[in-house]
Amino acid sequence: MERVSRRAVVAGLLILVPAAAAPLPGSPILPPELRDLWPGRRTAVSRGARSTVVGPAGASPASLDELARAADSAGARVSGVLGRPVRPLIVLPESGRDAARLARTTPFDGLAAVADGRRVIVVPEAFATLNRTGRDVVLTHELTHVVAGTGGVPVWLYEGFADYVGYRDSGLPVATAAAELAAEVRAGHLPNALPGPEAFAANGADPGRLARAYQEAWLACRFLADRFGEGTLVRLYREARVAGVDRALASLGLSVATLTARWRTYVRDRLV
Repeated sequence: MERVSRRAVVAGLLILVPAAAAPLPGSPILPPELRDLWPGRRTAVSRGARSTVVGPAGASPASLDELARAADSAGARVSGVLGRPVRPLIVLPESGRDAARLARTTPFDGLAAVADGRRVIVVPEAFATLNRTGRDVVLTHELTHVVAGTGGVPVWLYEGFADYVGYRDSGLPVATAAAELAAEVRAGHLPNALPGPEAFAANGADPGRLARAYQEAWLACRFLADRFGEGTLVRLYREARVAGVDRALASLGLSVATLTARWRTYVRDRLV
């Protein structure tokens, strides 16, 4: 009981780190990915059981603590699938504009968080609109990118795999999680091909298409897990990163074309 009590106290600890006193390399205070994000300003820090969350001075301690707890849970879910310990590093900026500055990219449209190297940057305005389940799915999705990596695989596979992990323990029915795609399929519009990079363009031009792209990719990975087992999906993902998706699929007796055909049937059966 004493150990549990001490952990509860540590999980809610909020520390203010002066920006002027930048920690030396290897310092236990903050990992490099979370240092000096707001030059000239202090950094607010909340630590969970395994996660570290930072924001600029003035960030709500309750918000940082809540995010640390959510990150702990998301990290446990990722670890449960990938079989690796996960120590989430989360950044809570002041705004979407601040998030884009930290990620060195254009403003995020339609995204609630992004994986950026070894850390996850939350887009506060969009993240705040999500319910608890949505926040859990988003954090788990982005942490999957951080842990599993994305290089060497097509976008449908790395986004679909991250959504597979994200939705795995959500309890959401398929038709609810894939509501936009379900509406299209019930209207007689079954997708013809796995979504390409253009379908994932988060530019705000067609939010419905962006949502369907993620749902299509998720159901491709969900089909693979249902048909061959979750462990096989994880191995396929790792092999695809090393040897390419064609070779990884071939180990299951599939090609992109045969996977597409079976995926289309799976989508129709689950959503009609």
